Amino acid sequence: MRTSVPTRAVRAHLFLLAGQFPGTTHADALASAHRYGLAAERSGFDGVWIAEHHFIPYGVCPSALAFAGHLLGATSRITVGTAAAILSNRHPVALAEEAVLLDELSGGRFALGVARGGPWVDLEVFGTGLDRYEHGFGESVELLCRWLSGASTVGATGARFAFRDVPVVPRPRRRVPVWIAATSSPSVALAARHGLPLLLGLHADDAEKAALLTEYAAVAARHGHDPAGVAHASAHLAHVADTDEAARDAVRAALPGLLAGVGAYVRIDGSAPRTPDPEGYLRRLLELHPVGGPRLCRERLAATVAATGVRHLLLMVEGAGDRAATLENIARLGAEVIDDLAPTHG
Repeated sequence: MRTSVPTRAVRAHLFLLAGQFPGTTHADALASAHRYGLAAERSGFDGVWIAEHHFIPYGVCPSALAFAGHLLGATSRITVGTAAAILSNRHPVALAEEAVLLDELSGGRFALGVARGGPWVDLEVFGTGLDRYEHGFGESVELLCRWLSGASTVGATGARFAFRDVPVVPRPRRRVPVWIAATSSPSVALAARHGLPLLLGLHADDAEKAALLTEYAAVAARHGHDPAGVAHASAHLAHVADTDEAARDAVRAALPGLLAGVGAYVRIDGSAPRTPDPEGYLRRLLELHPVGGPRLCRERLAATVAATGVRHLLLMVEGAGDRAATLENIARLGAEVIDDLAPTHG
């Protein structure tokens, strides 16, 4: 299963956390994220990708698929994707059925990104358990891909999923595109074996992303996939202002409050989660990503494309916290940054 992009096109998308900043409510965060999705279409972006989290304020959207369905119904042109649906918490067939449904109803505008997730209390709440997280991701991805392949029937004989052949209804008319969120070699190798593109996260620099893609290319080639035709995606914090310092000041003032929400993760085994220092992590993000004046933003995104070859850019635009500031950020990124990077849209 493979997705390709035009050779010289760079696709610019929003990446929405729906994060709860201090002083706001869950409802505020969700309403703002929806507004940002609508603004993406007006501002010339190619798509919007929605994050999924459980029980933490860092992201208050518990179902990226449900949010995607709502946004698909409110837009007409852009792709809407999940970045990413947590596969360790879901039955892969149920997830695949919903993905086909959204893709069909939207006229082929849906993209499914999935992730292994973490060893969080989610596994206890949803009853999938630590074993499924630690050992079942590969089996889940394999079953998901078979259901989305266009086959008329699918059955399973795996260690965690075993059932007789059943009809695939609705049967996909195209191979619904799937991305795998990957931060480590095992996830990269799994995606490469299936020829599935990677979702690369905010924390890695260009050299680290390029190294993962080199690993990917070697494994993909061994399994008969052409790595040059795979549309990997890369996430980036993005905020544009009149000057580099003004952009950084806006993000410094607000983003640590959101990053602190990562500390609300609860591990299923009761141990303390390893959480980054918000201020230190913010410094790293500002060093890596397009936060600055229009020229700096264009230069950093162009450098990422040159260093990695990745042409799907997912821009996390909520760094300033305030709704009005974020809407302005989206409009300015569309008018002053992405048009120089993405000569074709749609």
